[in-house]
Amino acid sequence: MALRAMLNIWSGIGLRRELVGFGQIMANIFVIAHHSRTEIPVLLADLRSWATSRGHELWMNDFDAQALNCLELSNPRHPMDADLVVSLGGDGTVLRAVHMLDGAPVPILGVNVGTLGYLTEIDPEELIDALTKWESGVSGTDYVIDARMMLSVTLHKADRSASVSWRALNEAVLEKHQSGHTIWLDLVINGQDFARYSADGLIVSTPTGSTAYSMSARGPVVSPRHRALLITPVSPHMLFDRSLVLDPHESVHIKVVGTRPVDLAIDGRGVASLTQDDLVVYAPDTCQAIFIRLFKEPKFHQIVRAKFGLGDE
Repeated sequence: MALRAMLNIWSGIGLRRELVGFGQIMANIFVIAHHSRTEIPVLLADLRSWATSRGHELWMNDFDAQALNCLELSNPRHPMDADLVVSLGGDGTVLRAVHMLDGAPVPILGVNVGTLGYLTEIDPEELIDALTKWESGVSGTDYVIDARMMLSVTLHKADRSASVSWRALNEAVLEKHQSGHTIWLDLVINGQDFARYSADGLIVSTPTGSTAYSMSARGPVVSPRHRALLITPVSPHMLFDRSLVLDPHESVHIKVVGTRPVDLAIDGRGVASLTQDDLVVYAPDTCQAIFIRLFKEPKFHQIVRAKFGLGDE
């Protein structure tokens, strides 16, 4: 799909292009990059050259610009103003981009720099080709739009001092604060008590997050095309140690039991400390994370195959 056609179909998804020159369409492109990968400066130079030749505006935040010695690209504009976010790094860099967007429907082009990633399907040598296809190609043939379910996580403090919400692409984890101690968590599904977990933690993840922390806790691998809530205990001290895969519309509440402190982490980032009777509510978020993929058929299964050496003799 050409850029001009995307103006109509992707209205409301952050596309705010302007006509420049002889009918050329200018795009706003925000860049986020890993700070220590040796390939990044070359990729940035290629990206800047391509954007300049097309009349597109390119910028990054001051934090990345200083770390990468690209102060000329520093701009206080928010990533939400972009028509496209280009992520240069690994899955962690993509997650940083998703959280910067905070639910804004701006597509992300993830370039895999480093280890094989689940979220970054485009290799560095494909960057310019991918950008050109995004700019003037046909959706469904040259690239696809991959919309991923996100998780809404709301903390209700027992003393009613605060209610705070976050978005997660991978998972939200309640885990022990003190080494050597288990914690107790009551899981309530659809208003009915399900179980009291004695464990090191409890992971609530999306299908995208099934290949992250949940998988290391022996949770199921779920295609990111699904919509579901996955609940996986971490080192449970109880007979029931299975993961649950729930319909996304089932309500999930988890309450802290006992006096041992509990930490809440969103996509690997600690955000809050919980105490007795604090409650966390999980639900599908109204927003989705949007990715640009080069291939009509997702590479998810092949990445899993490569990660675990399933094709090795």
